[in-house]
Amino acid sequence: MTIYGYARVSTDGQTLASQDAQLHAAGCVKVYGEKVSGAKTDRAKLGKLLRRLEHGDVLVVTRLDRLARSTRDLLNILHQLGERGVGFKSLADAWADTTTPHGRLLVTMLAGIAEFERELIRARTGEGRTRAKARGVKFGRPSKLTAHQRQEALQRLIAGETQADIARSYAVDATTIGRLCPPFPSVGALGVP
Repeated sequence: MTIYGYARVSTDGQTLASQDAQLHAAGCVKVYGEKVSGAKTDRAKLGKLLRRLEHGDVLVVTRLDRLARSTRDLLNILHQLGERGVGFKSLADAWADTTTPHGRLLVTMLAGIAEFERELIRARTGEGRTRAKARGVKFGRPSKLTAHQRQEALQRLIAGETQADIARSYAVDATTIGRLCPPFPSVGALGVP
């Protein structure tokens, strides 16, 4: 079992010294530190540390906000660690300690509450979409061509103009014109051997 630390500050003007000292005092044999915003999803040192951790190791941080940018992000990291048999401990947040039964219970309860909240949001969103569709709201990207332009472009395609020429005249990509063409039936569907 090896104890690793992770320290992070948001700007170059800040120092990692305080976190580094706390983590070493907590028994960390190696501390991975970086100066990067917590909002950044691809933190190089954190990624390197997470890849290095093995079953039985423990990851320690001084505070939860040094590791994760949101509750969802924290739960995802803790889930990833738990699946690999890696413990987690936050020095300032005593409840966030998956190396103890009480800590695992509290983290599991937090994860359950977050999952419940996600389900409520998903249900409300679905109901809202259903109501909006009933009112005639159209979802998705608006069409680049009007119905008249689409009909005109199809007629020009039938007349033999190229997709690229037609696309240029409407200031759209050729794939937009290509999507107007109905798919050709397969040879087998036409009854041709």
